[in-house]
Amino acid sequence: MKRFAMLVHALAACALLTPLQASAQAWPVKPVRIIVPYPAGGTSDILARTLGQKLSEIWGQSVIVENKPGANGNVGADFVVKAPADGYTLLLCDVGALAISPSVYTTLGFDPNRDFAPVTMVAYSPHILAVNPEVPVKSVKELIDLAKAKPGKLNYAASSVASAPHLAGVDFASRVGITWAYIPYKGGAQAITDVIGGQADVLFNGMLATYPHVKSGKLRILAVSSAKRMSAIPDVPTVAESGVPGFETGSWQGVLAPAGTPRDVVTRINADLIRVLSTPEIREKLEAQGAEVRTNTPEAFAAFQRDETARWAKVVSANGVKLE
Repeated sequence: MKRFAMLVHALAACALLTPLQASAQAWPVKPVRIIVPYPAGGTSDILARTLGQKLSEIWGQSVIVENKPGANGNVGADFVVKAPADGYTLLLCDVGALAISPSVYTTLGFDPNRDFAPVTMVAYSPHILAVNPEVPVKSVKELIDLAKAKPGKLNYAASSVASAPHLAGVDFASRVGITWAYIPYKGGAQAITDVIGGQADVLFNGMLATYPHVKSGKLRILAVSSAKRMSAIPDVPTVAESGVPGFETGSWQGVLAPAGTPRDVVTRINADLIRVLSTPEIREKLEAQGAEVRTNTPEAFAAFQRDETARWAKVVSANGVKLE
């Protein structure tokens, strides 16, 4: 009887586990949404659509990219936090909402380091320091000299206050002792458009979204914000070597799911993203536009996100940047 009872308990336990295992193994059985918390045309949007097409082929399901902009990415991020933790709603987001928001918003409805299940980092692209071609400067030094000669007269286009491009401009101005007028936008694409159109003069913005406009001649590039020169544009100096030692900023993007998403689903998405990003087609396409493919484990991505949060908190504190 004792053996019979043990057998019954074992079978009962298997019966409880089987539906969960079957569900995880079957994922995905319906379309997957990738939420981009910024307007169309920016770096995160470009990445999401590039990856979504390839993931759809692997998964045999539609991958739908939805833009939900607002509050420096926080609106879309909060939407994903509140979505079912089943792997069917993902977030492709950048440093802004994931590592900067905790330091600049006095009230934030979620904790980026607690309320997500990190999947993997996907890319890094330095910021490009660029100007409208009509601005009479061709180097970082000339830009600094012009800004000092005309304090507050240059208009700096920022993809929303407290975004990484905005803080890049804040950090740069603080280091070199200049002032310029900040014009915030809802996203990087709009900031680029206004610099091209002459409504603003200068910007730092992610290379992936910005460099095509440099190649077309619509923007003049002065420098890149990476630690070393980029192989795609070896003749363009870094900001650091142009007279601002130690200056390094950039946009990195990662994919996350709501906290509580089954571990095996997260592992599956991680593996498939790395598979896509490892293909020569995707890697070469991104590198040609100035973005470096960077992938990692969910644990490594979580640790990186925590380190970035601490790093940007220092920049925010030093410059007194706060939002409600």
